[in-house]
Amino acid sequence: MTELPIDRTQFFNTKPDQTFAVKEVLNLVYNAMEEKGYNPVNQIVGYIMSGDPTYITSHKGARSMIMKVERDELVEELLRAYIRNRSWEDVE
Repeated sequence: MTELPIDRTQFFNTKPDQTFAVKEVLNLVYNAMEEKGYNPVNQIVGYIMSGDPTYITSHKGARSMIMKVERDELVEELLRAYIRNRSWEDVE
C-alpha cells in the first residue's frame, strides 16, 4: 500500500442519497401511514408540530425520508397544494 504524504488532501466521492421532491416525500409517507392503518393527517400534523419522528411509521422508509425534509418545507408544500386547489371543500 502506498502512503500519501501528510501535506496532501485525498478526496473521495460517495454515492449521494437519492433526492425526492417534498411532495413525493409527503406522498410516500401518507401511503405508508395508510397501509399501516394510521390516520396519515393526524400523524403528519403531530410530526410537524412536535418534530418527534415517532409519529411517522418506519414502514417503507417513511420515517427516514420525512426526516430528510425540514418541517417548514413540509408546511410550505402543504400550503402550496391548498393554494393551488383554493378550497377545503373536498377535505374531510
